[in-house]
Amino acid sequence: MTQGLAMALSPHARNTSAFVSTSSIFRICPTKYGNRVLSPILCRRPSSSSTRFLCKCSGTFSRSIDISNYNDAFARRMAMAGLKPHHRIALGVSGGPDSMALCVLMVHWKANTATTAPDSNGIFDGLLAIIVDHGLRLESKEEADVVRDRVSNMGIRCEVARCEWSDGRPKQGHLQEAARDMRYRIFSDICIQNQIGVLLTAHHADDQAELFVLRLSRNSGVLGLAGMPFSSQLFLTFPLSDGESSNSLGIVLVRPLLEFSKEDLYKICEGDNKKWVEDPTNQSALFARNRIRMALSDMASSKFKSEIQAVIYACRKTRSYVDHICFNLINQVVNIRDHGYAVIDLKILDPLKRKDICLSKFLVSVLQFISQRHRPVRGSASRLLLEYIRTFPCQTSLTAAGCYLSAAPGTKGTKVLVCCSVESALPSKMELLSQYSDVGHQRCISEEVEEIIMEGKSYKDRLIPDASDVQFLDAVSSDSVLDEAKRLSILSDSTYRSIIEMKRLETRCFKENAEVFLDSEENHSLKTVNPSSGYLFQCGQSCYFMNRFLITWRSSENNSGHKTKFVEDDVEWNDGSKSCHSNCNNGHIMVANIRHMIEDDWLYLAKLSQCQDSSQFQYQSVVIGNGTAQPKWRSKLCADYASLSAGRALLSLKSVPVAARRSLPVLVSQQGMLLSIPCIGFRHCPCLVVSVVFKPRLPLGAGHILFI
Repeated sequence: MTQGLAMALSPHARNTSAFVSTSSIFRICPTKYGNRVLSPILCRRPSSSSTRFLCKCSGTFSRSIDISNYNDAFARRMAMAGLKPHHRIALGVSGGPDSMALCVLMVHWKANTATTAPDSNGIFDGLLAIIVDHGLRLESKEEADVVRDRVSNMGIRCEVARCEWSDGRPKQGHLQEAARDMRYRIFSDICIQNQIGVLLTAHHADDQAELFVLRLSRNSGVLGLAGMPFSSQLFLTFPLSDGESSNSLGIVLVRPLLEFSKEDLYKICEGDNKKWVEDPTNQSALFARNRIRMALSDMASSKFKSEIQAVIYACRKTRSYVDHICFNLINQVVNIRDHGYAVIDLKILDPLKRKDICLSKFLVSVLQFISQRHRPVRGSASRLLLEYIRTFPCQTSLTAAGCYLSAAPGTKGTKVLVCCSVESALPSKMELLSQYSDVGHQRCISEEVEEIIMEGKSYKDRLIPDASDVQFLDAVSSDSVLDEAKRLSILSDSTYRSIIEMKRLETRCFKENAEVFLDSEENHSLKTVNPSSGYLFQCGQSCYFMNRFLITWRSSENNSGHKTKFVEDDVEWNDGSKSCHSNCNNGHIMVANIRHMIEDDWLYLAKLSQCQDSSQFQYQSVVIGNGTAQPKWRSKLCADYASLSAGRALLSLKSVPVAARRSLPVLVSQQGMLLSIPCIGFRHCPCLVVSVVFKPRLPLGAGHILFI
């Protein structure tokens, strides 16, 4: 979380401030905050290690700071998010003025609205502050403990999480990104462990302005320039395994301070007489946000601030309108199939009559859902998709953004098939196979999250603007957004020139730093997944394959140790029979590999289904397309079962387009023998009890998202 500028006194302060520091080397220097040069404060002399100030504002004020208006504004924001006092809520706390102000407001909100008082220890029920010690500085452990004590004294239960960098300290060029990813992963884990469905962070209006300039320098469009959403979701690593819906509900992430300025947060801390810490690394010009923050402070007149916030507000209105259009389109024209692919009806979509920004966002939503990729679709890939979808009817195929697009079979190009492309590069951070856990905890979270989302959505639906009230629908690039804002008099000439200059300087600095890091650091290349490669999977486990399929492989024995019976098409298959378990190798297989389906798999099913004579099948190997011979079978029972299962699987496979088959999970033995294709119901013998559910991590049309 951004900590902002170096600590400065309130404009109402007339006296001194008291400081405590973990370093004894200081010098006196003036501090600039906004356009005001303040009284000298203690500043740390540059050295090899970074230290945080542990600060407390004190002294005589010309008038007391009344924070009642801030409390009222905070309560309104909590209502907008659908949050109520009985909800269990976590707070991301760093100890800086931003997060300490959040704690102050949260305690007042809880005390004024909750029906129950704090417990005997003065702790409010249902509140948890999560303090992350990144472990990147020697002083971090001590500082985290100090912050924990301060927040606990306010009546909020605290938990300090220590980061473990298994691959070593992140490189300088990736430090902030790595720390952020680690922080949100910890937030998510602790929320799940404590059955909490809501996380609050202290991002504020000044953070939005910094992000706006940062994204300008990266040439983001209007949707990116809208900045951080007020409410979004952290989607869990593993969605629920039960329930009929394939959509999972993540942890609700709310930023209730987005309308508060940095100076507001200082006033809240001072008004409640609360201490905070400041991180001097936030003044390092090595990081883009710090450079932008310092540049903004040099021109932070009230006019400049209000105009830049007005542009952000206009961008957010545009994004809200586009999100609404895309949500409706998804419900009208997209059909999601259980085998993990989508079909888009181009006749209903009518892509020739859709604005680029709406059509592009719609396509991105569908492709991210099918591919489950973290990276957004930008630039040339986005333009390629727009051109493809507007070629009606579609007669060609296209691979983009981790997906394979082609005309749906039997539709003559009036419908488009969107499948996961298993040969595309995947992010190196993606966990291809992981053990599934914490189902009970996630169920409790999802029930509360669903209530909060519905409440927040009902409020949001009342605020969706009309098309006539959206200014930037035709603004493609960051420059066009600024030009349109100037034309509409949202930006004055002076503010426009200042923003353009800031963008130019940061773009140049970004390019220079990118070249330095490219030369000095190792290349963090992407991992390419070989569709024929496998990942170990053990009997008794459940696993999550490619962020898409939840696979469960259980033993055919029940808790009493007895074997189960399977009845299929009026044929009873008793896998507890002596002949099956003593003669069938599959009955003793406890470890398998999981890979994607390949063409040889359905060729093998075809050959297997033709083995009607069980005696013939028992003594002959079945040779599949790549020349590999499957082991000889000795069990007549399993031979009959495998042949029947293969025939049924082929019938199911006919309903799955060839392109979509390649992303289906397949279980094979370590010797290469095909054991099961659970998506189409194939298994080699009744001893193998394998089930699969299409449970993508990222739901379709979930609105604003934050991956962890």
